[in-house]
Amino acid sequence: MFGLIDGNNFYVSCERVFQPRLLGRPVGVMSNNDGCVVARSEELKALGVAMGTPAFELRPRWRRGELELLSSNYELYADMSRRVRAVLEELCAGVEPYSIDEMFIRCEGFTAARLHAHARDLHRRVHRYTGIPVSVGIAPTRTLAKLANRAAKALPGYDGVCVLSPGSHETQAILRQTPMAAIWGLGQRLVERLALLGIHTARDLAEADPMRIRRHISVVLERTALELRGVPCIEMHDLDAARQRIMTSRSFGRPTGELGELREAIRQHAQRGAEKLRTQHGLARAVHVFLKTDPHRPDLAQYSPAAIVELARPSDDSREIIQAAQQALTAIHRPNHRFMKAGVMLLDLVETRRRQLSLLDAPQAQAERERSERLMATLDEINRRMGRGTVTLGRPRPGAAWQLRCAHLSNRWTTRWDELPVARC
Repeated sequence: MFGLIDGNNFYVSCERVFQPRLLGRPVGVMSNNDGCVVARSEELKALGVAMGTPAFELRPRWRRGELELLSSNYELYADMSRRVRAVLEELCAGVEPYSIDEMFIRCEGFTAARLHAHARDLHRRVHRYTGIPVSVGIAPTRTLAKLANRAAKALPGYDGVCVLSPGSHETQAILRQTPMAAIWGLGQRLVERLALLGIHTARDLAEADPMRIRRHISVVLERTALELRGVPCIEMHDLDAARQRIMTSRSFGRPTGELGELREAIRQHAQRGAEKLRTQHGLARAVHVFLKTDPHRPDLAQYSPAAIVELARPSDDSREIIQAAQQALTAIHRPNHRFMKAGVMLLDLVETRRRQLSLLDAPQAQAERERSERLMATLDEINRRMGRGTVTLGRPRPGAAWQLRCAHLSNRWTTRWDELPVARC
């Protein structure tokens, strides 16, 4: 049996843990640069605010105190997700993170009678230990667990917990009520193709001939159909597997063409990419840098260049990666253009243990590699213990144009010493 634990309105719930004044109020969390609403409380949904609503449209109601809008606090959300996972790992045989607010669990060794009690215990303990309300769906397959979680959250009577068994009347009823668009992994174009085959609900897909599904659509959809029948055949990708490339990019708070500010942005992205590279014990052979102007500003000159610089040797050293990134930036920068986004991508990655050593390497080359490894390991350890950004290669100027607009950012309550909650009595 598999379970899916999903944090209810996760970003808003994280904010409410440390700001009880937000409980019961319409609350939204905005995207990067405070652009649009990407997370909504139930109270905000009840006001008719749709996902993706531009923040400027809500400012009049915001000023009148009808709702609250907050900047995205990703550092807080990531740490709260880690805490939810830690609780689940104490109570479950296995935990597979699927996203920042969703985690699959394995429920093994439980009788049918005990399974619901276990799900209810998970529901209660996660909320008690982290403050995050969750929905729990348990079923024989991951796809059915997704539907069980959806039912636990949306249908009255479940109170946040739904346990489905294959072939039961309850399972069949949920399949009949589930439209194709609500099934895990199905996009709109695929839903339209299935409608032409007379498949409109999850039950229709579960009862369809698997070979017909494979012949007309794909083997991937055939597996989904089998999963809806209660046959496990979808395995989670290992989220700890090494990535083939690492991208770090972000839109700017405001457009800029100043080379100094662009160098700062590229340095920050290259440095962050190198940190990610080291966490997966990888090396990069090349560095890709790109810039983008704002396509929504036809009054400004448009120019979106990119360049790749090959490293002298595969490396995870932040200094070498930053140097290559700056070299690429110098090659593509043109004056009289205002850029809205920049990014760095590390390419052609290999595992550190598979590094190819050359017989022509001088003894000092090996010594330099060892010094580099010790330096980067020390840098990462300090930042792990004391907080990301404690030690960096260069400091950004405060108020630089490339930095995100986060005018309504709450404290990083759990990860910053100077932002810890204060208790008064």
